[in-house]
Amino acid sequence: MRVEEWLVSAFMSMYTGAKTVYDNSNGFEVKVGMHQGTALSPLLFMIVMEALSREFRVALPWELLYADDLVVIAETEEDLIKRLNEWKCNVENRGMRVNMISYD
Repeated sequence: MRVEEWLVSAFMSMYTGAKTVYDNSNGFEVKVGMHQGTALSPLLFMIVMEALSREFRVALPWELLYADDLVVIAETEEDLIKRLNEWKCNVENRGMRVNMISYD
């Protein structure tokens, strides 16, 4: 993505040793995921998704990425299921976890 190394290092330092605290607990270290509620989280997520999906995505209007959502369009239900499963496999093979929600 041609992001300068100093900027990558700055982002990484924000996540190194990050802790979360709930009520009066001592908290615990957060080792995976994005910081919730920060302005940078959506931007960082989209940068990662852009880099991860370059190799396997088709193009507009068949696939739309917005924030942490993906919309896949297909001409048949079978094609749709196939394309969603391809996305899921490709993204998970690159170390991310996918939660699929169906709205029937």
